[in-house]
Amino acid sequence: MTIKNIPQESGAPGAPGMESKWSSSAKSGIGKALNASSNVTLTISHGILNEAYYPQEDIACMRDMGFIVTDGHEFFSEEKRDTRQTISTIENGIPAYKIINYDTFDKYQITKEIIVDPFRNSILQQVTFEQKDKNLPLQLFALLAPHLNNEGSNNTGWIGEYKGVPMLFAQNGAIALAMACSAKWLKRSAGYVGTSDGWTDIRQHGIMRWEFDHANDGNVALTGEIDLSDQDFVVAISFGRTHLEAANHARASLLDGFDTAKRRYIEEWKNWQESLYKLPAQNFMISAAMLRMHEAKNFPGGIIASLSIPWGETKGDADKSGYHVVWPRDLVESAGGFHALKTKADVSRIVNYLMSTQNANGSWPQNMWLHGEPNWNGLQMDQVALPILEMLKGYLRNTIGKHRMTRYWPLAKKAIIFLLVNGPFTQQDRWEEESGFSPFTIAAEIAALLAGAKLAEINGEKDFAIYCRETADCWNETIEFRTYVTDTPLARKIGVEGYYIRINPFTNIPASELGNRTMELKNHHYGKGTVKINELISVDTLALVRFGIRDPNDPKILNTLKVIDAQLKVNTPHGPCWYRYNNDGYGEQKDGDPYDGTGIGRPWPLLSGERGHYEVAAGNIEYANTLLQAMDGFANNGLLPEQIWDTHDIPEKGLYFGEHTGSAMPLTWAHAEYIKLCVSIHDKKVFDMPEQTQERYLLKKKIAKFQIWRFDNGIKTIPKGKTLRIETFAACTIHWTDNDWKTTAIKESKSLTIGVFATDIKPENKESSSLQFTFYWKEADKWEGKNYLVNIDNS
Repeated sequence: MTIKNIPQESGAPGAPGMESKWSSSAKSGIGKALNASSNVTLTISHGILNEAYYPQEDIACMRDMGFIVTDGHEFFSEEKRDTRQTISTIENGIPAYKIINYDTFDKYQITKEIIVDPFRNSILQQVTFEQKDKNLPLQLFALLAPHLNNEGSNNTGWIGEYKGVPMLFAQNGAIALAMACSAKWLKRSAGYVGTSDGWTDIRQHGIMRWEFDHANDGNVALTGEIDLSDQDFVVAISFGRTHLEAANHARASLLDGFDTAKRRYIEEWKNWQESLYKLPAQNFMISAAMLRMHEAKNFPGGIIASLSIPWGETKGDADKSGYHVVWPRDLVESAGGFHALKTKADVSRIVNYLMSTQNANGSWPQNMWLHGEPNWNGLQMDQVALPILEMLKGYLRNTIGKHRMTRYWPLAKKAIIFLLVNGPFTQQDRWEEESGFSPFTIAAEIAALLAGAKLAEINGEKDFAIYCRETADCWNETIEFRTYVTDTPLARKIGVEGYYIRINPFTNIPASELGNRTMELKNHHYGKGTVKINELISVDTLALVRFGIRDPNDPKILNTLKVIDAQLKVNTPHGPCWYRYNNDGYGEQKDGDPYDGTGIGRPWPLLSGERGHYEVAAGNIEYANTLLQAMDGFANNGLLPEQIWDTHDIPEKGLYFGEHTGSAMPLTWAHAEYIKLCVSIHDKKVFDMPEQTQERYLLKKKIAKFQIWRFDNGIKTIPKGKTLRIETFAACTIHWTDNDWKTTAIKESKSLTIGVFATDIKPENKESSSLQFTFYWKEADKWEGKNYLVNIDNS
């Protein structure tokens, strides 16, 4: 679109601009000041600034900011697309960055140091622009795409001054932005992206011909030509509640000077890192910094999953959250990283945040904005279990004192009760897709019940503790019944007796009876996600070892490992990595195009860390080290991605075998796993394996006295000698028989004071082959009108 004869001091035409999109999730740097005076976080990708977050870490406020260079005629070079880039931290482990962007035609070089002003809401770039040919009439333009308040649309941009200082401004709601430069602005303009913005202008004309003073309510861009009389200058991008507040931060940052801000920024990071436990692994300290930067300043302990939006260049305003929201699971995983760093204050903040965001019913949201409002509405039982484990861990490691525990215990008990009432079935597994019985979720739930029992004892509730342990024992003995299959075609192909499956979606069908039943996996076009349930394999089985539920040398675990490696392992140039499960659909398309709701799942580096922890448990420290080094190889300038590319290179799409895809990067969970693996290898034992499960199931080999029957989870068979525990959610009288109603016994249910009523029945006849029973409901004053049967296995 060509726009001619536009007068000066005018509004930009072409509203509202093209549809807005976010930027690449392939970050190579994250920056944030530790000082409480600054509430800005920056991200870097492709040699330029990407999203900035303000006033908190779940609110993105910028798509990107980079430079364009022209000669005023034919030469047009965009920094993020037309340069070779190098990036490094200014000091090891400190998230302050030096970037050198080399023009592919060798006409110029841009060197930048990038930090956040620790005293203000300003991102600072100290820039050196170097012309290789001094005779070329090169011109330099700064382009900034405001996406304030998590929106690319509804932004207003304009040019103006603050106390005589020329700046460029943008605002959306109660968030404003100002861009200022220590060098002179030769020209400035605000326009609509794709129609009247600076990029369109410069691409068409080689120079800035348009100088629009404002562009209202649209997808806008700010453009300024920088005077190159001094080729060293500082650009400040500042934020505030109003444009005047942002402008003041920008001017003050420039007057204070880049070196002052840089010195204080680095000093504060060094002081924090000096307080940490350290190991000499390649990415140990930068991983610690990644965890710290993802914590919200205004919501202490709230750690978002990633300062990125997966495949962001394809996502618009309909995807406001990306990964910059809180998943309780990822948050607890991050807490584990802080435990490994031996920093009690960070862990204490996380536990307090978990307690403050707990739902009224004792659960936690699938994920949530920092203030606790749910973003997605699924229920994942591991995200109820893991906070309970974290509570006990914090208490035992003295990050939660007795007085604080007094305040937390009523909330922790609500979570335990929710787990007891609703588990072990989960509406969604940890991959947020399928419902049923999952080895990972069950392992987390059992460990949480034992942790809950310990918390109950600490708080003087011994009967409740006993019930938690008895239930954990029952659930433990159903793991194979629910999820272990034998003599399948896949088992015969690989040469094993059987293996654990990813999930069993049926409450009343044991794994051994799944047969040819299928399920339709998410993230596929209809029909392409169809799999046989008993051949759906996942790395989640490793959780049975990680949580201390099963021995690493258990034959069933070893069988499953063979199947996992046959089905899910990929050897990359950096080392082994694993897919989440077979026929995963969450990843790029076959040709490398971005995930669009369907795709092909790629390997996850954090799973190399989980496998490394299995190897530590099994005593294979050398292989665990190999997997740690693989994680180092998967990192991009120290940042660990969610997924890596698993096939031949596609350079034009930025995809290289063994390196990051367009999914989230960095992923806090992956960095926490890396730190924990470093510590586990150093200690030669799994750092975060719960002591309660190890003692009860691996050392004492505790056997359950009961088998639990519920209406929503009715078992079909109990072993001889076991007591049948019938659990209901209302008081009842149970009429039962162990001799096909020749005689009848009557037993009253017992209230457990948590909304659950238990009735324990043990056969009186040693030759009984079944128990049959029915219910009389006291409050409703009616009979169930149906008999139920549980067989007794006398073999």
